[in-house]
Amino acid sequence: MNAATTEITSAYELLRERVVDDYRQRSEDPNDPSTVQAMQLAINLPKQDPPSRNAVLVCAARAVVAVCLDSRAGIDGFWRDGVEQWYSHRIRKVARRARNKAWDDVQALPGVTVGSVRAFVPSAVGDVPHAIAKLQIKGTELEEGEDLPLVEGAPLIAVDSSLAMSAGKAAAQVGHASMLLAAAQDLEWVLDWAEQGFPLNVREVSADQFREYCDRPGAVAVRDAGYTEVAPGSTTVVAIP
Repeated sequence: MNAATTEITSAYELLRERVVDDYRQRSEDPNDPSTVQAMQLAINLPKQDPPSRNAVLVCAARAVVAVCLDSRAGIDGFWRDGVEQWYSHRIRKVARRARNKAWDDVQALPGVTVGSVRAFVPSAVGDVPHAIAKLQIKGTELEEGEDLPLVEGAPLIAVDSSLAMSAGKAAAQVGHASMLLAAAQDLEWVLDWAEQGFPLNVREVSADQFREYCDRPGAVAVRDAGYTEVAPGSTTVVAIP
C-alpha cells in the first residue's frame, strides 16, 4: 500500500467512524460558536453562461466527498483537524455564490474544486476566512437547463424534487449524500471510487420515484436537520451505490 492509499484509507476510517450515528447525537451549543461547525461551498455563477443546476449539484457532491477523502485528511494537521471537528458536531454546509475575482480569490484557500464548485475544509462558523464570508449566501438560484449525461456504472444521487429546494440547499444535501455513501461502502469500493475521481450522477425525481429509490438495497438516505427550507427529519436525497 503506497503512502497516498494509506492516507486515503485513514481519511475513510475517520469518516466511517464519525458519521454513522444520528445527527441528533452530535453536540452543538449556540452559546459556544466554536461548536457550530460548517463546510463552506462556493459556487461559481458568472452572469454569462452560468452552469446548469444539475452540473452544480454533480460538482458539489463530488467536491464534498473529495474534501473528506483527501489524503491530507488522513494525516495529522490542519485538514484532518478541520474535518474531525466538523464530524464531531452537527454536519452543516453553507453554499455561497461567487463570480469573477471573488471566485479566483477563494481558490487559494484550503479545499477542493470540482468544476463550478469549491468545497473548503470545514471550520467553526466564526472562523470562516473573509474571502469566503463575504460571498453571498442568497442568489444561488439556477435555471434548470439540461442534465449532464449519465456516467455509466457511477453511483446515483436522487433528489426529491417535490421539496422544491433551492440550488444552494440541494447542493448541500447531495454533498451530504456523497460523504455518507462513502462511509457506507467497504474500503476497496471507496479506494476504487477515489482513484476514478469520485464520478457520480445526480437526478431530481418525483416523490414517487424518490420513494422507490429509497427502498432499493444499499440505498443511503439523507434526513435533514431542518435548519432551512425543509421540515426537520425530511428525507431530501438518497444515494444508490
